[in-house]
Amino acid sequence: MASESFGRLKDGRPVTRYTLTRGALRVQLLDYGGIVSRLDVPDRSGRIANVVLGFADLADYEARSPHFGAITGRYANRIAGAQFSLDGHAYRLPANDGPNTLHGGPNGLDKQIWRVETAEEARLVLHHRSPDGAEGFPGNLDVTVAYSLSEDALRIDYAAWTDRPTVINLTNHSYFNLAGEGTGDVLGHVVEIEADAFTPTDKGQVPNGAIAPVAGTPFDFRVPTALGARIRTGVPQLAFAKGYDHNFVLRGGVAALRRVATALDPSSGRRMEVSTTQPGLQLYTGNNLDGTLTGTIGGLYRSGDAVCFETQGFPDAPNRPDFPSTVLRPGECFQSTTVYRFTAA
Repeated sequence: MASESFGRLKDGRPVTRYTLTRGALRVQLLDYGGIVSRLDVPDRSGRIANVVLGFADLADYEARSPHFGAITGRYANRIAGAQFSLDGHAYRLPANDGPNTLHGGPNGLDKQIWRVETAEEARLVLHHRSPDGAEGFPGNLDVTVAYSLSEDALRIDYAAWTDRPTVINLTNHSYFNLAGEGTGDVLGHVVEIEADAFTPTDKGQVPNGAIAPVAGTPFDFRVPTALGARIRTGVPQLAFAKGYDHNFVLRGGVAALRRVATALDPSSGRRMEVSTTQPGLQLYTGNNLDGTLTGTIGGLYRSGDAVCFETQGFPDAPNRPDFPSTVLRPGECFQSTTVYRFTAA
């Protein structure tokens, strides 16, 4: 385990970068937001490249980041109208995505400095206590996130406890480009998703309550398909988001750890397999990258330059009782696991 200063936030607090190494894999993590700032993976010829988007300096992460590599919460994805009710109590949240709350609000878990509990050669455990009322959410929430690196995989284990009934949805928001960061778009990446349905959205990209079959739509990734094959078909769902930004209903719901998606970059041979215990997966093709953000090697990030596989509970579940519950109560422990496994051929 190596650690080094990554600068200071505007308020003067220091941020540390940690490097985990196991075999040919290397990941760099920040205690600010639990950010995955770099992930080095070999291609079919053994050449190493960073496969996640990010920034070279802390100031950009603090001021401009679209959640690059960060732990997002308390509630990842969108909550409609920036409000929800639980046990007869109404809770108002800050709106930071039009009228809605996105990724826990403007001062969510991605904006916090996390306390390091364990720092080992291939494992980093982070903890944060989110106080009662933070971003409008009820309950003191203790969250632990453990990053573990093996010879071929990055594993993320989440756990959380509360002292009041609350809602929770945690994910990691890494933007992947398996050809290497800064190499252009990922529309040639071939993707497979183990989902027979998805949750269509309204124009504000909040689920409209339906569970729609993927069959016969551009959302059918049950057979490996290039991301760009149908992304410009002009169907309203893709037009709302300017690409893919949708929750897929994974087979099995909340389940034991199982493979739910794969992505292959034909040019490098890098293949990523995503496994999770969660019931949902947000496929996002970086549609809001607009050429104004400079990456780690100096290039500008544009729409389609990365793909996110955000394992999750369903968006807006606090307002949708027919969706899988995201309620956490005192005495319970929220737990989930996601694994990103890499091969090359």
